[in-house]
Parts: sequence; structure tokens; C-alpha cells
Amino acid sequence: MGEHMERTLILLKPDAVQRSYVGEIVGRFERKGLKILGMKLMQISPELAAEHYGAHKGRPFYDGLVRFMTSKPVVALALEGHQAISVCRKLMGATFGCDAEPGTIRGDFGISNGFNLVHGSDSPEAAAKELELFFSAGEVLEYDRIDDSWNAAE
Repeated sequence: MGEHMERTLILLKPDAVQRSYVGEIVGRFERKGLKILGMKLMQISPELAAEHYGAHKGRPFYDGLVRFMTSKPVVALALEGHQAISVCRKLMGATFGCDAEPGTIRGDFGISNGFNLVHGSDSPEAAAKELELFFSAGEVLEYDRIDDSWNAAE
């Protein structure tokens, strides 16, 4: 990866899948210039949810979060791009839909504090750990796109 190129995990949560926003949300990441290296529809197990959200264990919302994330399928995305983590977090918007700016994923499609459509890694260290949790060896692919040279120009 080049300078400032990052990889990140994005999860389209059960509410995004249930409300048929998968194509719209994935399209926003693609139109921004992020490259999809891996994508899968999956059911999160209680064990995977517990590991992924382990930092929140003991907090009042933890049990409900694990229950929600394991209730229906999610879409896991491995994305790559120039400063991908901060770009994705800007595209997602503020955590709570009622606080998110119009034009962001949460601002356009979310109003709930509990159901906020997407998860994105918040640091390179978290991204590396989360990508390993959700993608096995060989599931994150490397390839060149015709427009990669445009996205790399600074």
C-alpha cells in the first residue's frame, strides 16, 4: 500500500440490511473512490460479537448491542483507500442518526440512537484487528482498478 493508503472494516448492520440500504451504502463508499477488497453477507455469532465489542462489556448498552448485531445478517466490507478510516467515518456521519449531518449515511437514513446502520473502524490498529475478525485468509483480495492512478494522485 502507498503512503496514506489504509484498510478499514465497515459493517452494514442488521438495520441497513433489513431496510434494503446495502446497495445505496456500498455505492457511497465506491463513488468516493474506496476499493472493495472483501465483501460478504454473514450472520455474526454471539462469540464474534462478544470479541468485536469486548471493550464495551459491562456497559449498560452491551447486551442489547450484542443481541442486535446477532439478530439478522450483516454485510462486512474490507475497504482500501487514501486515508480510508477518516474518509469512511465522515461518510458515515455522527454516531447517533439524529445528530448526523444530511448527506452522510446516518444523516440520510438514520434517526435512532440504537440503530445506526453502519460500523467503521476508528484507527489503523482497530481496523487491522477487526479485519482479521471478520475475514479469513484469502477473503481480502488485492487487485488493480483502472482508476487507482486517479485516486493516488495528490
